[in-house]
Amino acid sequence: MLPRRFVRPRRRVATMVSGAVVSAVLLAAGLTACSSDNGAGVIDTVGAIDFVNPLAIPPLAESTVNAAGERVFDLEAQAGSTEFVPGVATDTWGYNGSYLGPTLVAKRGENVRINVANALDEATTVHWHGMSLPAEMDGGPHQMVEPGATWSPNFTIDQPASTLWYHPHPAGNTEHQVEMGLAGLFLLQDDEEAALTLPRSYGVDDIPVVVQDRRFDENGQFVTDVRGYIGPIGDQLLVNGTLAPYLDVTSEVVRLRLVNGSTSRVYDFGFSDGRSFDLIASDGGLLPEAAPMDGIRLSPGERAEILVHLTPGETVNLQSTPPDLGTSASAATRNAGDDTLDVLELRAAATLSSIGAPSTTLASIEPLQKADAATDRSFTLNGYTINNKLMDMTRIDETVEAGATEVWTVDNAMPLPHNFHVHAVQFQVLRVGTQPPPAELSGWKDTIYLEPGVRYELIMQFAEYTNPDFPYMFHCHMLVHEDAGMMGQFVVVKPGGKAGTPPTAHDAMVPTSNLAVGSGPRVLSPAHGH
Repeated sequence: MLPRRFVRPRRRVATMVSGAVVSAVLLAAGLTACSSDNGAGVIDTVGAIDFVNPLAIPPLAESTVNAAGERVFDLEAQAGSTEFVPGVATDTWGYNGSYLGPTLVAKRGENVRINVANALDEATTVHWHGMSLPAEMDGGPHQMVEPGATWSPNFTIDQPASTLWYHPHPAGNTEHQVEMGLAGLFLLQDDEEAALTLPRSYGVDDIPVVVQDRRFDENGQFVTDVRGYIGPIGDQLLVNGTLAPYLDVTSEVVRLRLVNGSTSRVYDFGFSDGRSFDLIASDGGLLPEAAPMDGIRLSPGERAEILVHLTPGETVNLQSTPPDLGTSASAATRNAGDDTLDVLELRAAATLSSIGAPSTTLASIEPLQKADAATDRSFTLNGYTINNKLMDMTRIDETVEAGATEVWTVDNAMPLPHNFHVHAVQFQVLRVGTQPPPAELSGWKDTIYLEPGVRYELIMQFAEYTNPDFPYMFHCHMLVHEDAGMMGQFVVVKPGGKAGTPPTAHDAMVPTSNLAVGSGPRVLSPAHGH
């Protein structure tokens, strides 16, 4: 294994906690004490890593076009082993391989079909994180795929070019399956992005960067026993499944598609020399304009596309510096908020190619108007609950009308970290507290970090996909919180419609003998209003 990481003391200025969250302190302390989630102390890996392994680039998924004109992909969830360190085999899971999965690519307007086969010994799902699609194709906890079964969701790509991803979403077991390695990228393309001057040669100047923290035992196996309130805290980083990675850069400008694929850790990505980079896209696609910055905070599930300029022959490291969690100093230390981590070494060649000056004016984003919102909803995250409710697979929490614009106000009532992800929709951020959103929150988002005591006002417009019985999810994307019940369900109905009855997990499973395409489960009881 690589050398043990050095722990260096670090001083941190305490963050004031608003009165709105003070009442949650005792609950937070109780949750932390009960689970012995005391964190890992301060981890600092700067200078402790020899970047000896070339960065793995996930292969592009093969596809065919069938007689119906659908682009067809095949994925198989499977168990295997991976040598992150030569000669040390770690038990891992992956799609079409031993760890992670291939990168799916599709264009806006294409019809896609994905045959998902489960070769594991336990049931799983595949959720298309960030995708707008029918609920029964979303891959949430109601769409379980049993061992030996195949599920074939099909849907039309109808959203801008963006970096999306896919991962399991089984009820109560998501953290474990993601920790084992089940995840992959789903890149969307469109004509607007294609017309811009941007790096887009996959694996050459357009680089996926899936960052995950992991911890290994003496036998080289994953362990998750060192935890904060946020969940497991790893002391080593995998980037695209590579320990201690370096990237040979051959172009003046490189596009890094940053994906926080960790189950719990928050990162603040920047560079070892403090250089500025241009943020060009967030979760759901391009920003209106490139935004220069020297760091960007990403919580689990969030993505960012950045452009980095290099000069011939230089070396610079992508790093994560202590992210501002908005918590007290002690809570930050217990929840990986004081860590400084070397992530990836970029090595520029002696001669670099050029695409010319990258575009700075990017996408046309029509702002959603609060005046057009038909409904305002409020969501408070506290403990492992949303609006004082734990997840109930048989309960529909919210009913949304197709095509409606809504404002969702979300706040974290604890002095500890949470974030918030909404399925099947990209939202815009109207306000952060009393302020307009910063540049990094000015585009399309599907996941957002919730600083304690800060109210986030989100506006979103729902697609026309309707199913009164089959729900989408909203939840904290710190996966231990999701597994513990910090999740709710909403259905999208026709205007004037009412919610039905959601399937139970058992009735939603795809039996081995049922290979039906996109088939939803039966309705369990007569529809009722919500």
